[in-house]
Parts: sequence; C-alpha cells; structure tokens
Amino acid sequence: MKIVFILLFLLIITIPSSFGAPIAEKTGLKFSFPVAVDNNRFFIEGTANFDVKRVNFDEVTKELSLEIQSSLNDNLVEMIIPRNLLKADDLTFMITSIPISITQLAESSITAQVIPKIIHHDEENTFITLEFSGIGTHHLIIADSSNQNLEQIDDPDDKIAENIAEPNGGGCLIATAAFDSEMAPQVQLLRELRDNTILETKSGNAFMSGFNQFYYSFSPTIADYERENSIFKETMKLTLTPLLTSLTLLSYVSIDTEEEILGYGIGIILLNIGMYFVAPAVLIFSAKKILLLRK
Repeated sequence: MKIVFILLFLLIITIPSSFGAPIAEKTGLKFSFPVAVDNNRFFIEGTANFDVKRVNFDEVTKELSLEIQSSLNDNLVEMIIPRNLLKADDLTFMITSIPISITQLAESSITAQVIPKIIHHDEENTFITLEFSGIGTHHLIIADSSNQNLEQIDDPDDKIAENIAEPNGGGCLIATAAFDSEMAPQVQLLRELRDNTILETKSGNAFMSGFNQFYYSFSPTIADYERENSIFKETMKLTLTPLLTSLTLLSYVSIDTEEEILGYGIGIILLNIGMYFVAPAVLIFSAKKILLLRK
C-alpha cells in the first residue's frame, strides 16, 4: 500500500504543471470564417498564434486565401477545411510575406511554397497543421496543386523557410486529438520535451527513431476514433494524464549527458509502469482481500 500512496502523492503534486500556461509563445487564437459557394455555406475554422484578418474563396480558381497578421517570428496554425469546398487530396500551400516596412515592399516581398507539418483527410474535412516564419502581414493561398501556378522566388537574402518534417519530428497525434489542438499546453509539453531534451542526445535520437516507427503504426487510427467518439476521447484524456504528469518531472531537472537522459528515461518508464500496471494491480488485490475478509 505504501507504493500506492507514494504514486498518488507524486500525481497530486505534479498535475498542475501539466495543465498550466502554454509553453513558448504559442497561445491559440480561435477563428471561424463563413464561405458561401453555390448557395452553400461552409466554415473555415482553426486555431493559430496569430490573427487571421479575413478569409476568401475564389470559385473560379478554387483557391482559398487567408490574410494573416503576425507579431511572432515562429507562426503555427491548425485549421479545418470542408472537403466539399476543396475536394483535392493534393493541396498546395503558397504564402506571400510582406515586410513590416512598406518602403521595402518592392525589394523584399516573396512568395514561396510551405510544406504542411501535418495534413489528414476524413470523409468530411481536411485537417492541416502549418508552420511558417516571419513577423508582419502574410497572404496564405491554399489550392488544388493542379490549379496552382504561383512561382517560388529564391532570394538568399530574404526567403521563407519551408517546413520540411525532420526524421524524428512529427505530431503528437493521439494527444492532439484528445486535447483538441496542437497548441494545447499538454501537447506543447510533449513537443518541447521531445525537441529540447530527448533529441539533444544520441541515445534520445536512437530511442525516438524506434519509437516513431512503433507509434505511427497505430496512432492515426486512434486519433481518428477520438475525433469520432467523444467518450473515447475523454477516456484517452484520463489515460494520458499519468504520463503527462510523470513527464513534467523532466522540466525540473538538468539533462546534459547521455548518462543523465538514460537514467531519467528509465526512471520515467518505471514510474509509468508503476502508475499504469502496479498501482491498479495492488488496488485490485487489496479490494479482493478486503471482500474475502468481510465474507
């Protein structure tokens, strides 16, 4: 029983960190814009760390355009586009960045293709996560790749970085679906621990390479079911809570060497085994013992 009390104590003192303020400058601003096409009304919805001023849809070219105003250099947006509006599976994302100084517009504005970090389709919607850089005004155009004729400008002095996924990168699909947004504090915690702690060491990179092959073999299916079933989604939230709680412990320690990442990593794994398997087994065994004594 002592093990149970110790685990519950750790859970209680560390839960607030999992649900605290978002890490980094990625506070989500929700947006929803109606688009009318052929007497039908669609909504472009999403969450971003910048302000979406307006959304337009060109029925002739089948292009969706967003006017964006950003005060941060690292921009992140996740949006939902109805498939009845943009039916193509292969979409192109072109962004024109306008500098803050209007006098420099002719020399330094640029149009470039941006690679989405995550793009997922179901029968009704397309789910997109997109990252791009730059402070100021941006015009994002999303279109069927067969209709897209914008040219990419290669200027070594002023260009937009393309967001090509890194081998060990990728999204936290199950957590994102459970907490409704990639900018949720819980998802940001997982992302920043991965990028700023685990991937900083060779052993961490080796672990993530193997883990990603296993994780992405089943996570898309679970994430899809979370979006379809609200009860399952709430169950996944509860299931993820002990894991998120244990991972917050890594925020309070300094990890600089291979030995430290291995030591803390093994400790976190053992802690989760205790919370997910040992503690429930002890509780079930104790409950059975009490029931037998009462008989």
